[in-house]
Amino acid sequence: MDHYDPQQTNDYMQPEEDWDRDLLLDPAWEKQQRKTFTAWCNSHLRKAGTQIENIEEDFRDGLKLMLLLEVISGERLAKPERGKMRVHKISNVNKALDFIASKGVKLVSIGAEEIVDGNVKMTLGMIWTIILRFAIQDISVEETSAKEGLLLWCQRKTAPYKNVNIQNFHISWKDGLGFCALIHRHRPELIDYGKLRKDDPLNNLNTAFDVAEKYLDIPKMLDAEDIIGTLRPDEKAIMTYVSCYYHAFSGAQKAETAANRICKVLAVNQENEQLMEDYEKLASDLLEWIRRTIPWLENRAPENTMQAMQQKLEDFRDYRRLHKPPKVQEKCQLEINFNTLQTKLRLSNRPAFMPSEGKMVSDINNAWGGLEQAEKGYEEWLLNEIRRLERLDHLAEKFRQKASIHESWTDGKEAMLQQKDYETATLSEIKALLKKHEAFESDLAAHQDRVEQIAAIAQELNELDYYDSPSVNARCQKICDQWDNLGALTQKRREALERTEKLLETIDQLYLEYAKRAAPFNNWMEGAMEDLQDTFIVHTIEEIQGLTTAHEQFKATLPDADKERQAILGIHNEVSKIVQTYHVNMAGTNPYTTITPHEINGKWEHVRQLVPRRDQALMEEHARQQQNERLRKQFGAQANVIGPWIQTKMEEIGRISIEMHGTLEDQLNHLRQYEKSIVNYKPKIDQLEGDHQLIQEALIFDNKHTNYTMEHIRVGWEQLLTTIARTINEVENQILTRDAKGISQEQMNEFRASFNHFDRKKTGMMDCEDFRACLISMGYNMGEAEFARIMSIVDPNRLGVVTFQAFIDFMSRETADTDTADQVMASFKILAGDKNYITVDELRRELPPDQAEYCIARMAPYNGRDAVPGALDYMSFSTALYGESDL
Repeated sequence: MDHYDPQQTNDYMQPEEDWDRDLLLDPAWEKQQRKTFTAWCNSHLRKAGTQIENIEEDFRDGLKLMLLLEVISGERLAKPERGKMRVHKISNVNKALDFIASKGVKLVSIGAEEIVDGNVKMTLGMIWTIILRFAIQDISVEETSAKEGLLLWCQRKTAPYKNVNIQNFHISWKDGLGFCALIHRHRPELIDYGKLRKDDPLNNLNTAFDVAEKYLDIPKMLDAEDIIGTLRPDEKAIMTYVSCYYHAFSGAQKAETAANRICKVLAVNQENEQLMEDYEKLASDLLEWIRRTIPWLENRAPENTMQAMQQKLEDFRDYRRLHKPPKVQEKCQLEINFNTLQTKLRLSNRPAFMPSEGKMVSDINNAWGGLEQAEKGYEEWLLNEIRRLERLDHLAEKFRQKASIHESWTDGKEAMLQQKDYETATLSEIKALLKKHEAFESDLAAHQDRVEQIAAIAQELNELDYYDSPSVNARCQKICDQWDNLGALTQKRREALERTEKLLETIDQLYLEYAKRAAPFNNWMEGAMEDLQDTFIVHTIEEIQGLTTAHEQFKATLPDADKERQAILGIHNEVSKIVQTYHVNMAGTNPYTTITPHEINGKWEHVRQLVPRRDQALMEEHARQQQNERLRKQFGAQANVIGPWIQTKMEEIGRISIEMHGTLEDQLNHLRQYEKSIVNYKPKIDQLEGDHQLIQEALIFDNKHTNYTMEHIRVGWEQLLTTIARTINEVENQILTRDAKGISQEQMNEFRASFNHFDRKKTGMMDCEDFRACLISMGYNMGEAEFARIMSIVDPNRLGVVTFQAFIDFMSRETADTDTADQVMASFKILAGDKNYITVDELRRELPPDQAEYCIARMAPYNGRDAVPGALDYMSFSTALYGESDL
């Protein structure tokens, strides 16, 4: 046997510690474990010429148990006792258990007496512990061991197989394909895996079990019918049977590994030879490419056009982006292959590789350095040449841009300056033309600088011998000639405009006066029309009264407005008389305004028509607002009564629920009377809903007569109904608790008084600190652990509060627990005797089941305080039952 490694304890002990909790929870699991563990034991006992028939009976005397451990461990155990007495059997079983413990296995709750008494639960647990230690612990796959290692081994072996997904040791094996896949992976001639179907688990399981028993010497430890008929097959039975597959195939795998090692050596030699050939070819190709590329990079023949130089730059970028990167990778791969080859040769104890002359890594690096040097120089030359051509192209483009801008600006300017538009223009148009002409003269002066820049750029292009200088010079001369002509035309037009301006100044003064008075009057009429036609939205009587007052004030201004209209029309008539008298050539209308006398008269007539329409609309709206105000008052009167009534009832119900007058039945009757009176109040709520409907239909959105909305009333009404129903239910639950727990009315009143006293916030619930103070006032003196236990009982949802129902439930339960604790303490003194302590096994054996489980649960936090493991002395036992306050 291999030496036991303590570091592996956690790899297999966790399932051992779990067996006591889930073993035999399902009768089908017990049946599977009986068959599997029996077959596993017999597979080892037959080497000693014996076997077992009944697993819990045949191990009772300890003889076959010791023999089994000797066979599977290869070690000799102490000489067994041959007597037939119970003490001899216990001695033999203890020798076997001591041997198991010597292998680092911690036996939990398994004693020799249970094995001798034929306890099937303990016997199966013991055999499972042996299987874990001697059949599963030493399984190791990729640094995982025991159960995880076995599961990983199964997953690796079955990974290539369709419909096989091993995730655990229970339901993953139900269809039988996992077992068949393990056999086929190692012995493909034994099973035709392609003919198996996932929907035929019975055939798959029986095929695997029969083949394993016949050809692999693995006994049939499982029944196909049991696995299929069980919702979740027993994990321990499956794991035990699968471990036999692992041990059956592990020996064949070692022989295969040795053969593969020899083949690997031959393959390595062949691979090294291939690497040498690849290096020589790759080095030759790379050096040849460098030899062909350097002359291209050293070519410095300049180009005359930017397009040609850009093409050279694009070719160089293609070289950098497309052609060079693969060669960089080849160079890097060449060095990697060379280093890898040297390492492999050194590991194989072979001489180092020496490339052909001129193909050393250093030769390639030198050639590559020359390539990069040529590449750097070529790039610098390209960039300098492109910058030079860019400068020429920039100047030429700058000349073309400035010339185009100037030509675009001068286009049509000569025709504009030669126009006779001032002959038929009005004075305002003449003044506008003069201002426009002044702006043009300023613009003309500003363009002087651009013309000078154009000439300077043309001069620079001539000095740099630009290839298209003739066309540049011709265009520049044309721009200068046009500039001189524009200056002469500008001066001539200014003189003509100034002469015409003086002729029209007199008429212009009249036009200006008309415009000054017509514009505000026209704006007043437009504003009046807009106001008279404006739709209004009001919500109160006051708002409509304000609109009516404003309308009356407007009507009072109409006589003065009519006088202003007649004065404006008089100015226009005077202008017409002057034009006819002096035969002035008036080419257009008033330049200061577009408002005509016809428009003024038309708008004035429209204003006069709109006034009576506005009167009628205001009268109709006033009547509607009076009706809305009546609806508001009607709703407000009812809401101001119902709202306070609901609040009062809520407060009265709250007082009834915490008062202690009379019995709980009296409180219940009182609450039901309140409930009846509340239900009878419903018609008033419905009446208020009807008034609210009328308000909504009238589109009334506010009500100054009440602070209550219909939504407030609805929410309050629903809360009132919910509160009375919940309060009645709470009192009914208190009556049920009182009757079920035998609590007297005096005790209930005492509980209520204590609860109300410590419910400082008067919410009907105590928070944690109030509850602690309440318990202390009632005689409790607990530590943090005990208080946490009590809070887990009264506040299972961890809301941080304690209701009265939870409080009385806890108090009644604590009374019952105290009675049970008193009975158990009396039994303790009898059971402990002189030794003054008691064990868990003694509790289960001597006490009634309910008292025993009660004690074990209370003892859990105190285990380990005494010298005897799993036992308590009198003082610790008393503390476990009554709490820290009794110490």
